[in-house]
This record gives sequence, C-alpha cells and structure tokens, in this order.
Amino acid sequence: MIREQIRVRAPIFLKILIGAVIFSIGFRIFIYEHGMLSGGTAGLAMIVNQLFGLPIGMVTLTLNIPMFIVAWRKLGLNFMINSTFAMIVCSVLMDVMGFIPFSPTDDMLLAAIYGGIIKGLGLGIVYSTGVATGGGDVTVRLLRRKYPYVNLGTIMLCIDASIVLLYAVIFSRYDKAMYTLICMFVSSKVIDIILYGSMNAKLCIIITDYSQQIQHEITEKLHRGVTLLDGHGAYSGKNKEVIFCIVKKNQMVEARNLARAIDPAAFFIVTDAQEVFGKGFSDIMSND
Repeated sequence: MIREQIRVRAPIFLKILIGAVIFSIGFRIFIYEHGMLSGGTAGLAMIVNQLFGLPIGMVTLTLNIPMFIVAWRKLGLNFMINSTFAMIVCSVLMDVMGFIPFSPTDDMLLAAIYGGIIKGLGLGIVYSTGVATGGGDVTVRLLRRKYPYVNLGTIMLCIDASIVLLYAVIFSRYDKAMYTLICMFVSSKVIDIILYGSMNAKLCIIITDYSQQIQHEITEKLHRGVTLLDGHGAYSGKNKEVIFCIVKKNQMVEARNLARAIDPAAFFIVTDAQEVFGKGFSDIMSND
C-alpha cells in the first residue's frame, strides 16, 4: 500500500518540485528584487515583508495554513496532500533563492516580462498536476463551487488586483504596481499556454450553395472532419447546408482558398477555438 502510494505520488511530487524551482527563480530574481508584487497570499506576504521585515516564504506558509485546514474536507484528501507539498516547497524555495546574489537586469520592463515568463512557466508546470500552490488558489476553487457561473480567471484577477491596489496605496509605488500588472498578464498567458496549449485551432463556418463540393475538398485535402448543419436563408428563403469545421491555424488560409475557388460568393466566418478536444487535437481526458 505504501509502495503503491509512493509510486503514484513520486512523479507528481517531482514535477511539482521542478515547477517550484522555476517559479521561485522568476519570483525572487526578477519580481521581488525589482520591487514588484506577486499575486495571492505571496503578494500579501510581500507586503508584510516590507512592513515588518519577516521572511516572505515563512509568512506565505503561515497565511496559507488556515485556508488549507478549512478546505481540507471540501476539496478531498489527495488534492490537499499534493497541494500541501506544493505550498511548502514553493514557500521554502522563495526564501532559499534569496541567498543567490544574482540580478540579470536593472530594467524594470525586462524584469516584468521575463519574471512573468519564468514565474508562469513554473506555476504552469505545478498547476498541470492539478494542485493549488496557496490559499488564494484554494479560495478560488471554493468560490467556484459556490458560484460556478463566474469565470475562474475573473475571480483570480479580482483577488490579485485588490492586492496590487493595496500595495500601491500603502507604499505609494504606483509605477511598481503598473509593472506588476504587466508581469501578471505575461505570467497568466504563459500558464494558459502550458495548461491548455497555444491557440492552434480555428472554427470555420461556411455558408454556401456548394456545400457538398467544399466539404469534399476540406476532408480530402485538409483531412479535417466536417459537420453539415441545416440552414435557412431569411432573405432568400432558400434551404441550404452550413459547413461547420475545425482546422489547425496553419490550415485556415488553405481552407478559405478551397472554399473561394468553388464559391467566390460564399460567406466564410472564422473565429478562434480556445479549446478543442477530440481526434486530431487535444485528448479530452487530458489534465486541465
């Protein structure tokens, strides 16, 4: 039983450790050293650190423990064990990295961009295991259970924006707060890429009188599935089939050219497909 638990958890813990090291490098060398702020409880810990000089990691850990205790029963034992490990490792490494006297740049904008990239890379790796790194993440998960219709990103943004605003008002460092927002934006984009992949798909909707010919060309030349929807033109009064298909981003121009070659008068509507699961795209059972 114990060996089985170790076998199952060891790869997860290793991945969390790698992500935590990368995160702490971005946090300590780029973000903290240039007076910017992190989000969540780490951001509150940074405010406490500047007010009283207490170690950031220790304060982060202290702030997280009560939230983890409250959430223990609601979020499940396995989730909380893995998340507790992630929280402890990230908190400890934030202080350990402070002993490395290294600052690659004095430029605030570069620090904000690269700090966001490295921090986002580390957190993305950690989050890909399905854990939370702090009380802020746990709070968001609990709020999502109560208000499932509210976007998770919106909740995170509100929490982080409130912490940044508090920091700016207390220390009158409005320029640092603005750089912090740049860093948070970059970090969030990197996390999204790691968790969900880059936006590599396009949704194409083609309204045409030549649906059979166009769908044949798309399936034969692009090797993409096509769904035909029944449509009715309100102006023309004609019934027609509407082509609905998902293509890779680099196939979109070719799909448009195929449709235009057959029917120059076709309506070709293209929009980004944020997440696509199924054959030829992401596995529907993959971690999100």
